Amino acid sequence: MAVSDRGRNENLQLSSSKAEALQTPRATQIVSPRNLPIFSADEMLSLSERAYRRLRDAITSGTLPPHTSVSERTLALQLGISAQPVREAMRRLETEGMIVTAPRRGSTIADFSADRLEEMGLIRIGLEGSAAAILAHRATEEQVTRLKDQMTMMAHYTRNANLVGLAKGNQGFHEILHECTGNVLLIRTLEAVRAYEQYGRDRNLRSWPGEPARALREHGAILAAIRAHNPDLAQQRMRDHVERALILGGLVRLSPDAAVRLRHLPQSVRSPLPLK
Repeated sequence: MAVSDRGRNENLQLSSSKAEALQTPRATQIVSPRNLPIFSADEMLSLSERAYRRLRDAITSGTLPPHTSVSERTLALQLGISAQPVREAMRRLETEGMIVTAPRRGSTIADFSADRLEEMGLIRIGLEGSAAAILAHRATEEQVTRLKDQMTMMAHYTRNANLVGLAKGNQGFHEILHECTGNVLLIRTLEAVRAYEQYGRDRNLRSWPGEPARALREHGAILAAIRAHNPDLAQQRMRDHVERALILGGLVRLSPDAAVRLRHLPQSVRSPLPLK
């Protein structure tokens, strides 16, 4: 090889080594994953999803009462975001019946009559039962463990009479169960229907002594049927559990059939309740 060629190759090798050295980060530049904060559940949601949940909760809690006029621009200003995610959230709430839009009158918060709330409650009873049956068909040990861990948390809240924590734990149990079905349509529909439950969510926990402990036992019975891969039993136990909760919450009337099936109901609800 000629001297000039050898020198040229050596220069190329040196240039290549320098480039690699520049591209290789120093040890002091490497960031440990432990130093990186984990995204919270809310941060992983899209802006339109967060706007939807914020508005849905404001409606069901009464912060935005029935007949209140709402607009994309006003809500966007209040939430501190652009109009596009608010528009998507309002469109979804309109589909779910929480917002009503009329020509030349704009959008208003829907008026939830007792009959409408009962209808939504009856729909939820059927869907929750279906979700339990679907999961019972194919529940894995990992999914059962997730539900068991959630029940451990609920048992802690029950023992300590922490009704706020218990309400969140109960919601978490149902959400985990829904997620484990893998049925996207069922999950989205149940999320919409469950929002109506907030109107009577705390009534059955705060007004009936011993109800939190009974609800915990009912969740345990549902989980046992799922773990045993018994769809029919899981479905019936879930239906009875949800129906009982909605009756005590004043969202569903006590039917003659339910009076026979749902034992140990407080005597004061053995006659039909006036719905909220």
